[in-house]
Amino acid sequence: MQNQRGHAHVLVVTYPAQGHINPLLQFAKRLNSKGVKATVATTPYTIDSIRVNSSIAVELISDGFDEGGFNQAPTLEAYLESFKTAGSKTLAELIMKLNNSGTPVCCVAYDSLLSWALGVAKGFGIPAAIMLTNSATVCSFYWQINRGCLTLPVEQETLAAPMPGLPSLDISDLPSFLAQPTNQSAYLALILDKLGTLDENDWVFCNSFEELESELLEALAAEWPVVTIGPMVPSFYLDRRIEGDTSYGASLWNHDNDQCLKWLDSKPLKSVVYVSFGSMACISTDQLQEVACGLKASNMPFLWVAKEFKDHRLLELVDSIGEAGLIVTWCDQLEVLAHRAVGCFVTHCGWNSTLEGLSLGRCESEPRRRDRHEGGTRKCLTEVMIGERSGEIMGNASKWRELARRDVSAGGSSDKKIDEFIAKLQPNPQV
Repeated sequence: MQNQRGHAHVLVVTYPAQGHINPLLQFAKRLNSKGVKATVATTPYTIDSIRVNSSIAVELISDGFDEGGFNQAPTLEAYLESFKTAGSKTLAELIMKLNNSGTPVCCVAYDSLLSWALGVAKGFGIPAAIMLTNSATVCSFYWQINRGCLTLPVEQETLAAPMPGLPSLDISDLPSFLAQPTNQSAYLALILDKLGTLDENDWVFCNSFEELESELLEALAAEWPVVTIGPMVPSFYLDRRIEGDTSYGASLWNHDNDQCLKWLDSKPLKSVVYVSFGSMACISTDQLQEVACGLKASNMPFLWVAKEFKDHRLLELVDSIGEAGLIVTWCDQLEVLAHRAVGCFVTHCGWNSTLEGLSLGRCESEPRRRDRHEGGTRKCLTEVMIGERSGEIMGNASKWRELARRDVSAGGSSDKKIDEFIAKLQPNPQV
């Protein structure tokens, strides 16, 4: 076992977006901490944003737009097609380079948006592991669509009968990919394609944890090959077994976290509402204005990460809020969520943000789930922060933090599954 660990080499291939780089990079660090050599492959546009310890190598593959990445492409469809072509070629070249380096690649672990990486790995006779960066629940919907059990767009009537392992759902509970599939047709095609090839992978990993989605995983265990190995959150905030692992080690945006932390230091315990809608979510001006009005009406201090403030109505509204809130363009979310002053996290419910909120024991609220009439956001914040059920809600948040910590700690479900994966890795004899 120790001999295999010493020679096993996993190539981790990322999709160049913040929410995809983070969990794959964290997976590489987990492997490295257990004695496995890990190499991370990313694009020229993102490589300078990745800072990890020297024992993890970072190598280049191309998406065909080396100067500007996605922003250089004329359309999303053009970008994805270019990445498939250039990525397949340069990934193959990287594998050949690594195979001649003295520690050949014995597994390719790739982001689920890069389904073409499976073919490249198989071309070299190398086992492949796909990483699902959504929840197992959301992926199960895509899987059911691929099997013909659901059709797009998913309608409310379809949800009348509960899905295996899931409670009754409302159409507003679904991601937009399912409720409005034409808005993201290129990404959706990739997602459905990957779900059709799950069985061709040697491992199917999901960035989730068993305690969080146990009913779904049990219901589909006999026919669905998904293994939860998360949450893929820096070790400092969970089990603390990876020395110095206080951040993901990648940021595509500049930020001054000292300003945020200094401001938070001046606030009472669990008094601040933290608001962030992630790196990729498209929020309309009306939605942002609704949230801003709710924050103002709540009279609670808030820290808002907002790259979207361009509309003059929003700027005027923000100016009227005064010193009650701090608005920044980006921040280190983990450091903010871990601060004692933060009591609530208003989020778009992107999966990384959800896992981070759960892992740090923060109550989460998502505006779309609330009443859309005036005052809905304020009522939600009051309920979570100071309402009759506030203690219960915060107690549940702490419970999820402990369950997440337990699953990634030594002997926990996720930790065992990663160890089982490592035990099956066979050093590649190619040179």
